[in-house]
Amino acid sequence: MIRLIKKRCQRLMLLSGLLVLLTGCETITQSMVEVAEALPDVNFAPDTEVPLEPNWVQATGYAPISLQPGETQQQKMLMAMRASKLRAYQELAGVVHGQYLYGTTTVQDMVVKNDQFKTAVAGIVRGARVVKTYPVQDDTYATILEVDLNQVQRAWVVKN
Repeated sequence: MIRLIKKRCQRLMLLSGLLVLLTGCETITQSMVEVAEALPDVNFAPDTEVPLEPNWVQATGYAPISLQPGETQQQKMLMAMRASKLRAYQELAGVVHGQYLYGTTTVQDMVVKNDQFKTAVAGIVRGARVVKTYPVQDDTYATILEVDLNQVQRAWVVKN
């Protein structure tokens, strides 16, 4: 008989505890609804994205004009323009995706004998735009590219 009373008391306490918890949840939900309604013209739809401020990253590529293939100075200049743009894309890919770096150092008798490193970069850069292409001094061409990192991240989220 005592066991039966204890079990009923335990169930009653459990039910009353759950009732208190549920009442608290209702209060919190009601508070959140009141706060949301008080905010002016804000859409809280779950699939609506919050617009982010652009996060522009720039990279500059350089190319020597005189070392480019071509029969005329104009052809060499066009090739340098293209090479500087490709170099700028390589720099942007390194910023966006990172670079692979491999290095070796040889030390003999506590003296550095050989110190080498190699780098590699691979990746797709979409949405980049040319900011400026211009000659630097007499024999170099430069191209500045920029990309919004927020757009790059969104493309990766959508693709992956």
